[in-house]
Amino acid sequence: MTQIAFQDYYPDELSHCYGCGRLNEHGLQIKSHWDGEETVAVYTPRPEHTAIPGYVYGGLIASLIDCHSTGTAAAASYRFEGRGMETEPPLRFVTAALQVDYLHPTPIGVPLEVRGKVEEVTARKVVVTSTLSAEGEVCARGRVVAVRMPESLIAKD
Repeated sequence: MTQIAFQDYYPDELSHCYGCGRLNEHGLQIKSHWDGEETVAVYTPRPEHTAIPGYVYGGLIASLIDCHSTGTAAAASYRFEGRGMETEPPLRFVTAALQVDYLHPTPIGVPLEVRGKVEEVTARKVVVTSTLSAEGEVCARGRVVAVRMPESLIAKD
């Protein structure tokens, strides 16, 4: 994909998340984009993401759904406000609720695709439902309630 990922618009002080922070060299650094009215991110698990040989650790699956969904929430909120993601002030979301249903064992070593759909957008809250698929099979389903990040969580110099 040639478009800039949602997470690449996050200001430096908000780019350290283990799942989606571009400045976290040890993190997952997932990248989410619009694909029509859905959002998509693709991530290939590494060997250390093993639960049992051949399969992905469920915490990674939850992290991918979580961070993709909060990125989707930010992008949806910018659309809701009718402005581009490069505009100020930055919109950043945190997870208020996360639900993950594990439907099938997820194989390791293949690209995982997370697809999100925005179910609800308000000035303060966005609800996103997502699926995580491997080789065309939906392995997990999630729902995230994301709320706008409180000013108190933004690091000050």
